Amino acid sequence: MDALASRLRLAVVRLNRRLRAQRDVEAVVTLTQLSAMASLYRHGPMTPGELAACERVQPPSMTRVIAALTDSGFVDRSPHPTDGRQTVVALTTAGRDYVDAEVSARERWLDAQLAQLTADERDVLSRAVDIIDRIAGR
Repeated sequence: MDALASRLRLAVVRLNRRLRAQRDVEAVVTLTQLSAMASLYRHGPMTPGELAACERVQPPSMTRVIAALTDSGFVDRSPHPTDGRQTVVALTTAGRDYVDAEVSARERWLDAQLAQLTADERDVLSRAVDIIDRIAGR
């Protein structure tokens, strides 16, 4: 089992690295900023503290990320509807478009790689995705 765990870990790391390298748009945000944008894309508007928790970073670090994304026009801050001490951070249209372009570039690259496999290999990967999702969800 140790050999399988090691091989799987390395394969996932390598695939992740290759996917992150597939960028069609000019890389105007860091991977940390892109990750925060992706969380806002998936989960919708949230407070900076919620975003920091979602990203598993300290609030001061997230404050810097949000400031840079606000300056770039990718996120907006608005007053919290019930807590005047807080703000809510949301993606702008430009932010959503940027995330869409990033995801599209990565999926096009992956589609091209999958097209080079046999039907049997794609079937094996299709079944493996379910297992990997189950492991990741634990």
